[in-house]
Amino acid sequence: MIRIQQINIRPGQGEDELRKKAAKLLKIKSSDIEGFHIVKRSLDARKKPEIFYSYTVDVALREEQRVWKNSRCAQAQIVTEKPYCFPRSEKLPAERPVVVGTGPAGLFCAYFLAKAGFRPIVLERGKSVEERQKDVERFWREGILNPESNVQFGEGGAGTFSDGKLNTLVKDKYGRNREVLRLFVKFGAPEEILYESKPHIGTDVLCTVVKRMREEICLLGGEVYFERMMTELLTENGRVCGMVCGDGEVLRTDTVVLAVGHSARNTFEMLYEKGIPMEAKPFAVGVRAEHRQALINDSQYGRDNGEGLPAAAYKVAGKTSDGRGVYSFCMCPGGYVVNASSEPEKLCVNGMSYSGRDGENANSAIVVTVSPEDFPGDHPLAGVAFQRELEKKAYAAGKGAVPVQTLASFRACTLQGAGAMQPKEAYAFAPQIKGQHCFADLTGIFPPFVSRGIVEGMEQFGRKIKGFDAPDTLLSGVESRTSSPLRIHRDEETLQSSLAGLYPCGEGAGYAGGITSAAMDGIRVAEGIVIDAQKKIK
Repeated sequence: MIRIQQINIRPGQGEDELRKKAAKLLKIKSSDIEGFHIVKRSLDARKKPEIFYSYTVDVALREEQRVWKNSRCAQAQIVTEKPYCFPRSEKLPAERPVVVGTGPAGLFCAYFLAKAGFRPIVLERGKSVEERQKDVERFWREGILNPESNVQFGEGGAGTFSDGKLNTLVKDKYGRNREVLRLFVKFGAPEEILYESKPHIGTDVLCTVVKRMREEICLLGGEVYFERMMTELLTENGRVCGMVCGDGEVLRTDTVVLAVGHSARNTFEMLYEKGIPMEAKPFAVGVRAEHRQALINDSQYGRDNGEGLPAAAYKVAGKTSDGRGVYSFCMCPGGYVVNASSEPEKLCVNGMSYSGRDGENANSAIVVTVSPEDFPGDHPLAGVAFQRELEKKAYAAGKGAVPVQTLASFRACTLQGAGAMQPKEAYAFAPQIKGQHCFADLTGIFPPFVSRGIVEGMEQFGRKIKGFDAPDTLLSGVESRTSSPLRIHRDEETLQSSLAGLYPCGEGAGYAGGITSAAMDGIRVAEGIVIDAQKKIK
């Protein structure tokens, strides 16, 4: 296979043009190409408004070595791709493993265990994605929260109601990343995610994908139970021997995958009381910032996005005057701010996009880093307490609705105090929020260093993106669940906790930071379980 990099074509031009350019670089005819595969595509807007798509492609043809040498093309090289290989299982364990949670970590772990013949039992405290969607829509429409079926809990995990970003910074020499994307396509995602530099699915497609994954797990011999919460771990002689579910049912197993997600606070409390080693870790908190999507398009493209260009995205980062990181997180082009609450009388927000990313506004979290030194005390769950306090204040600020404030008002209240807030304020453009919302002072939610950090960050980002710090920019809050507030310890080699047979996994356990990295960690844990099972048998 000959891989050619940096082939540029204009938006709207198709694969035929790409083939022609590849053939020209190799000094062959297009008809000589026997196989053609897009490896990567990225948008190059450095010379805006002149914009190109930059492609990397694989070309298959006869006498590849001769053609490659004769072409003398500096952009081309001979490559051989090694496919991902899951460890073989010669014999099955005596007891079926139990996977707790159906976010990406849990689903991918269960899928590979099922493929290996381990017939996993999968427990999900929330509802199936079909029923979960109904509960979420009702919450956004009527404000009636189901604490066990919401944006955080239910089949697919918190990432289901998000932008569905699939890019990751995790280094991967084993091919797990590619395998995750391949399986997403198998279960209904568009093929473009295999080569887009910043792939995304969108919440509408994700709902279909997770349902099909669950169905495949069941076809392979696994079982998935909804509204089944693990309330206690059972142990014997320093290892897992089972668990108790909410209805009192006892499940016997010597293998438990803990893929509970970053918001399973009562589960974290149970594990702490059980003596499972864990520690508080840094994360970030802040607000959602909304702009007109047209403003972002103009800034990033130098013009309207037009035909062949997606809704523009951005990523910004800086430092506050006290040395903290301030940055954008989970940017949603053409997206919506969503009420992502999971506990009564506490409120948090997230961002969400549909696959078309065709909403009027763009939004992203603008967040400031916080560390265990900022939390109340040195308890491993102090980060959870910190989150809860912010969410309690956010709920009070909006009286149960999502509190919204213009940047001008937020800046004035941060610098001058709450008295600077105007009693009424007209929005220059409408917030795109899933759930009830109202105008309120957000600054009372945060410690002063967070509010100052947001103001400083917005001013810095306004120098990078014209209009980013415009007075009419809409802020909403609180964005408090950027990642897990703790890490559950595990051995780097065995992937098990100090309690043998317990596998902390994914974002909730502190080992991932998004859909793809969580799915990859789920695969890695499945590999560890299979390898450990083979050792026991031998």
